[in-house]
Amino acid sequence: MGDEDWGLNTLAVHAGQVRTAEQENSEALFLSSSFVFKNAAEAAARFAGDAPGNIYSRFTNPTVRMFEDRLAALEGGERCLATSSGMSAILSLCMGVLRQGDHIVSSRSIFGTTVNLFNKVLGRFGVTTTFVAQSDYAQWEAAIGPATRLLFVETPSNPLMEIADIRRLAEIAHRRGCLLVVDNCFCTPMLQRPLALGADIVIHSATKYLDGQGRCIGGAIVGPAALLNEELFSFLRTAGPSMSPFNAWVFLKGLETLHLRMQAHSDNAGQLAHWLQGRPGIRRVYYPGLADHPQHALARSQQSGFGGIVSFEMEGGRVAAWKLIDATRVFAITANLGDAKSTITHPATTTHHRLTDAQRAEAGINDGLIRLSVGLENVEDLCRDLQSAMAGLAK
Repeated sequence: MGDEDWGLNTLAVHAGQVRTAEQENSEALFLSSSFVFKNAAEAAARFAGDAPGNIYSRFTNPTVRMFEDRLAALEGGERCLATSSGMSAILSLCMGVLRQGDHIVSSRSIFGTTVNLFNKVLGRFGVTTTFVAQSDYAQWEAAIGPATRLLFVETPSNPLMEIADIRRLAEIAHRRGCLLVVDNCFCTPMLQRPLALGADIVIHSATKYLDGQGRCIGGAIVGPAALLNEELFSFLRTAGPSMSPFNAWVFLKGLETLHLRMQAHSDNAGQLAHWLQGRPGIRRVYYPGLADHPQHALARSQQSGFGGIVSFEMEGGRVAAWKLIDATRVFAITANLGDAKSTITHPATTTHHRLTDAQRAEAGINDGLIRLSVGLENVEDLCRDLQSAMAGLAK
């Protein structure tokens, strides 16, 4: 698109597109496993890295590259690598930059599967992780040692919507010679741009809001070209956690409406969070758009919106939570999020069930907690659905 300073909404529609000789208006979908060379010399030059061009769709595909270039433009990053899932993005990052004996400092307020990846998978290869309270910056500082390479944080966190000060963590990381990695899944670049706040690398589960309709699985890493090209691309090329061209095409279509959807998700979630406050049987509501959220001011300073995830704690523990979940009609009972359809889940027994009781307690995830991914339905219908489910608790 040239060097003009285009706005995010324009980039979401146009960035990265390369038209073929057919001059298609919609991005082309290249469903080809391999690509043909003009001659043996060209093939040798591409395999040697001496000439640009497509080789094999495990690591070079035009549709995937368009998605990578568009997301990099939205995040303000130099380079993006697309992967087969959000978890494979985190794994690829770690396998690319970490070595045996290296150390990670991570917020304990992260997705349960990421905790298990750090502890049970990377731990087998001699990479250790220390988990700290997300907003206790003295703990972050104290946990960093000579072997620490990465600081890892989700902000807002899953599922309690805790906000980390990205600028402050970036200062700590860089002063101690570490990279700051921010999982930006809940906000997307439409609501938060971590690289502009000092982060080094951004992680995405494209499965969520980037898609927006719960159709495909994918992930992405955005960051400096030198790091991604030299340390991460070789792992992606060799190990093969690649994004399929079809999924990349779906994500490209999702990015076109991302700004509209994120605004609508945020508006609905904010209204629903306010409606939930003070309802009988609800002990606490977790949403950064609420004035009583501990990091409300911080969220306002580094986000342009508060996102579509609302969590709340029920009195009566798991019995009450399950009963309410089972009584809803509009909300789909599924662990996915970021869909146009609203979803409801019980984190303690789904997304975070593989954590120990102690780990869940440390992360503040108790049996009464419910997480909502607020979709694009009429918010009045969502409130009515929850009201009906709550009324059934007394029966």
